[in-house]
Amino acid sequence: MSRIAVYTGTFDPPTLGHLDLVRRATGIVDKLVIGVADNSLKTPLFTREQRVALLKGEVARIDGEIEVRAFDGLAVAFARSVGARFVVRGLRSGTDLDYESPMAAMNARMAPEIETIFLVAAPAFAHIASSLVKDVARGGGDVDLFVPPAVAAQIRARTH
Repeated sequence: MSRIAVYTGTFDPPTLGHLDLVRRATGIVDKLVIGVADNSLKTPLFTREQRVALLKGEVARIDGEIEVRAFDGLAVAFARSVGARFVVRGLRSGTDLDYESPMAAMNARMAPEIETIFLVAAPAFAHIASSLVKDVARGGGDVDLFVPPAVAAQIRARTH
């Protein structure tokens, strides 16, 4: 049986932290499916289709079987639809754990066959949040330390 995992989020924009988690997750699963969602509570910088394209470009440089696709609905339903046994979630801080733990518990109740795997952010990336990257970009700041060069170029094109 293949070990398939999903890694879901808005990825607006994809950050170095996201890509670090993708690299690490591909080391523990046979296939990683990145699910790109919309969040009605957030003001997007990129359309979902643009985020899918940005991620596809970045993960092409990462070893492992990786698929990127858009999805709607619950992460566990998405996981089931791709035959995943795992949901990968990143933790930057205790605040993330406080947010992610109840969600993992609810997912386990709805889909007991799917396990949540928490990966703690590498110290070099623990401070990076997409929302903060957008704030820096909209304020005219340099985002090069937080996102890959191709993503930084797209951010500059949209905010300047």
